[in-house]
Amino acid sequence: MSQAVKCLILLAVVALFFVTELIPLAVTAMGGAISCGILGFIPVKAVFSGLSNSTVVLFAGMFVVGASMFYTGLAQKIGESVVKMCGTQENSLMFGIMCVGAALSAVLSNTGTAACLLPVVLGICSAAKIPASRQLMPLAFACGLGGIITLVGTPPNIIANGALQAAGMKETFGFFEWAWIGIPLTLGGMIYMMFLGKYLLPNREIDADQEIEQEVTANETSTTKMMVSAAILTCVILVMAVGDKIGLKGLVTLEMAAIIGAIAAVLTGCLTEKQAYASIDWVTIFLFAGMMPVSSAMDKTGAGKMIAEFTVGLMGGSPSPLLVTAVLFILSCGLTQFMSNTASAALLCPIGIAISQQLGADPKAVLVAIAAAASCAFASPVGTPPNTLVLGPGGYKFMDYVKAGTGLVIVCFVISLVVIPMVWPFFPAK
Repeated sequence: MSQAVKCLILLAVVALFFVTELIPLAVTAMGGAISCGILGFIPVKAVFSGLSNSTVVLFAGMFVVGASMFYTGLAQKIGESVVKMCGTQENSLMFGIMCVGAALSAVLSNTGTAACLLPVVLGICSAAKIPASRQLMPLAFACGLGGIITLVGTPPNIIANGALQAAGMKETFGFFEWAWIGIPLTLGGMIYMMFLGKYLLPNREIDADQEIEQEVTANETSTTKMMVSAAILTCVILVMAVGDKIGLKGLVTLEMAAIIGAIAAVLTGCLTEKQAYASIDWVTIFLFAGMMPVSSAMDKTGAGKMIAEFTVGLMGGSPSPLLVTAVLFILSCGLTQFMSNTASAALLCPIGIAISQQLGADPKAVLVAIAAAASCAFASPVGTPPNTLVLGPGGYKFMDYVKAGTGLVIVCFVISLVVIPMVWPFFPAK
């Protein structure tokens, strides 16, 4: 039995435990990583490499920065202001939250956007007396969709552009060219969540949130500390947004900005060291860190490539470009539920170009489908960092993502098959 087949079997077992939650999600993820090392899929030294991944550091830092907003009472103040503007109706709040999340994710890292907005949304939910589980998943979904709007919003878009350049194509993607598919997907996602998806979201009170609220009430907070907390978050967001434009590129990364913000929050007394440690959601940390080696194993063993080749083989000798686009969308979206969206796009983009050239079709349509699908990791908490980030604070279970996210994936699939051929014709007129 080849290593690729063994890896697929392991992935199936991991998926089974994720769905049934017979053991905690974090334990399943770390167990999968350890198994990859024992079975020789990855070097033993790489088993816990996910814990040193920069995204894990970003998570930890932003958890602390976010908690400082709660302990100073700032998040509640912001929440009360938003509630005054939008009211306490679930749809109006969801619309506002998803608009902000999508807009920021178009120009910022969608992971950074979700991390920055998480404490604000928790404050909004607290002020509106709405369980956080009703709004955090829509936030994560909006961040994922908004990232598709521009070339730099999400890694798959950049990878698709790089694949065109590597293939020697003269016409690559423009910065805002992705908006043709990103905006329809974002609007479709918002409509779906507001009118159908919300009925599939859990209505779950979060004990951790209640504990934070009790601590905030018990502690004497001051306006000064609120302002300091706000200044810290603002600085972190600005560095993430425009750091490279003001000469900080290569000097201060997203992760460094988050950790500096966390340190500043403790040093200024916005929260204590003990509160900072307690604010980090370790389930999220270990879940994400555990799945990184599993994703790497799928790439190194060829398991991901095996799935891709098998699926493409099912299409026959000369499939229509629309069928190719549909199948590659499904394949990319399926892989990205358990692999990183970056890895999925990197695996499939060269395949998509090869198939397009064989059919004599413009590869742009196929690459857009692959990249967009790679960002549609809505049916699991491990496909994209924003989903993982809201898992703990939202009190979600694996099946919550399956229930609410599967419908959104279908919506994105239908929209993509309609929009992509219109904007990027398979056989453009010469």
